[in-house]
Amino acid sequence: MSGFEPRIVAFLCRWCAAAGADLAGTSRLQYPPNAIPIRVNCSGRVEPQWVVEALKAGADGVLIGGCHPGDCHYVVGNYKTRRRIYLLHKLLADMGIEPERVRLAWVSATEGARFAQGMREFLAELKRLGPLHENGGEK
Repeated sequence: MSGFEPRIVAFLCRWCAAAGADLAGTSRLQYPPNAIPIRVNCSGRVEPQWVVEALKAGADGVLIGGCHPGDCHYVVGNYKTRRRIYLLHKLLADMGIEPERVRLAWVSATEGARFAQGMREFLAELKRLGPLHENGGEK
């Protein structure tokens, strides 16, 4: 498993997390290129089914990035996300998938370094867990 490179699907709020990712790139901050970014209007729009489908389709992990609580452009979207993540972790555990494979990150548009560091940490966690299909997940 030494050559294992996790595949990550990253659902990023267009107002904050995606802008933070853009800032990390334009600032030339180093972070793994393992993520496929998908911009969404709000982290609150990310349906749990999308996360499960991403994992079933071959992702080893899913990152959901949104505005900090209290700073959502849609007022309560990130609170909705926080509640959903809790339930999603329970669902994944029931499915035999490690809940750590789905991570929630609060990143503002000015936090490129925070985004890059979070991606490095998430990649390290996924490498520790190994490929999803080898750990009882449904692929």
